[in-house]
Amino acid sequence: MTRQRHKASRLGAVVLALVTAVVLTACAGLPTGGPVRLGLGAGDDGGVPAFVFEPDSPQVGASAQQIVEGFIRAGSGPGPTNGWSVAREYLAPEIHDTWKPTTGVTIDDGTRDYGEEAPADATAASPSPSADTTIVLTLTSVASVDATGVYTVDAGSTRLLFRLAKQADGEWRITQAPDGIVLDQNVFPSVYHRYSLMFFDPTWQFLVPDLRWFPTTNPSTSIAGALLGGPSVWLAGSVKSAFPDSVQLDVPSVQVTDSVAQVRLNRATLAVDAPTLNRMQTQLEGSLKTATVTGVQMSVGGTPLNATAVSVRSTQVDATPLVLTAAGFGYLNGDAVGGDSIPGLSDAIAKAGPVAVQVGPDRDMAAVRFASGSVGRIEATGALAELDTRQGLIDPSIDPSGFVWSVPRDQPTALAAFDDSGQRTAITAAWNGATQVWSIAMSRDGTRLAALVTAGGRSAAWVFGVIRDTAGVPRQLGEPLELSVPPGSGTGIAWLDDTTLGVVTSSGDTSVVTEQPIGGPSSTVAGPAGITTVAGANQTTTVRMRDSAGVLYAKRGSNWQQIATGVLVLATQQGSPQESPQGPAQ
Repeated sequence: MTRQRHKASRLGAVVLALVTAVVLTACAGLPTGGPVRLGLGAGDDGGVPAFVFEPDSPQVGASAQQIVEGFIRAGSGPGPTNGWSVAREYLAPEIHDTWKPTTGVTIDDGTRDYGEEAPADATAASPSPSADTTIVLTLTSVASVDATGVYTVDAGSTRLLFRLAKQADGEWRITQAPDGIVLDQNVFPSVYHRYSLMFFDPTWQFLVPDLRWFPTTNPSTSIAGALLGGPSVWLAGSVKSAFPDSVQLDVPSVQVTDSVAQVRLNRATLAVDAPTLNRMQTQLEGSLKTATVTGVQMSVGGTPLNATAVSVRSTQVDATPLVLTAAGFGYLNGDAVGGDSIPGLSDAIAKAGPVAVQVGPDRDMAAVRFASGSVGRIEATGALAELDTRQGLIDPSIDPSGFVWSVPRDQPTALAAFDDSGQRTAITAAWNGATQVWSIAMSRDGTRLAALVTAGGRSAAWVFGVIRDTAGVPRQLGEPLELSVPPGSGTGIAWLDDTTLGVVTSSGDTSVVTEQPIGGPSSTVAGPAGITTVAGANQTTTVRMRDSAGVLYAKRGSNWQQIATGVLVLATQQGSPQESPQGPAQ
């Protein structure tokens, strides 16, 4: 077998040079001492403009391998707008119209190995009589994106088989090719962008994002189609969609005029009641907003539908750090706790002196771990309840319904939730395969539980959908979405915003901070030494960490800055009280 290592073709070299220039510029003068500096957050582009790729057509006299190389590169072009017309130029007439590029994306590290004949164990069908040669592309995949835009970490070696034949004009063309496209991990974020599909939590109070990746050309069509298709499999049992199964797009294209998306639906929509239409409008507006759409007009048969987005509860938290110091419990005022306390709750927490605190969304209660190691609840009335006295408990988490979640570090499957009366519910299907759980964090909408675990002898960040019964009691976790394998041993995990986790692990004398979108590539950087707690606020750039000496650090631009000392506990927040009383969205 003849093989050739192929890293950078003409287009690949240009892209690699551009990416390298950006990376080298960012890394120039990288300090070996002084404050730790944080790079771009996951999903941030740092203001770098998006590239437009225009792949080359097949060249006259190109070899079979060069045709396959060109075909792979053509996957980076503006495919959706022209049906991947350049890529199809590399195909023989018999598969020109049957090749399906939209079935998914294989994201690789850019190092590709081309073989001129198939390996003996290839599972593909035998070559047809007209196939004159076979090329096998072996690559190292890092992730994949399926036809619905779901991103999955998928590391390992992948082999793709291509058969080629010479045409009447003497030029090589591909007669057999796998569906889907291949993108270098450095090119992928310029060709595909991340968008959040919005679904409701079971109480219809919160919008829950489901992160997807679609081509940057006309993303509104991809977003609307995927939204009507429903949530990702791992999230399906934990969220609701207002769209009935009978409601579909009447035409497979969403036109955007003056930033208003025109969503044309089928006639089954006419049977939908007004409250449901309003919730449908809410989901569309929330989802298409991530594609810079400012308005949505639903219609049937050219007639606009009268629908108004409903009010939903915010998951925003107070941007000021919430801490326990020797002076008391409350929000930092400069470098000390000042007058910004939480009525009732601050005094109760300061008196109890817990070692971990998570404040509920209404700030009327908190889940705590006491100095004795037990887990409990403290209320603004001053009431204190010890809920879980098992040995080896980790820091608890609290959901919007007031359930306190607790688990022993060395018994991951012993996860339990405690209601406001202290009633314990065992959560089934909890972290099968994990030997330890270091940290848990409930999403602020109560639909997802993230965990930093040890599995297979190494750290792993997982997230699960929370499945509740009709009374809202949590009963089990869904199938895990495995997000990343951060280096080192587990320290902590927290929600930085509704779509991104902050994961802290320790490696030797340093901390490693990973910003991990729920379905997307992560970014890992060094952090201050001795970190014990991580907390987020309202965006991925707001990361705070406390070390074992009580020093509080915050991310300021690209730097970690010390903002306070003497911090006994860095608390996390699960939301903010509503500005005015309201029931579930109608």
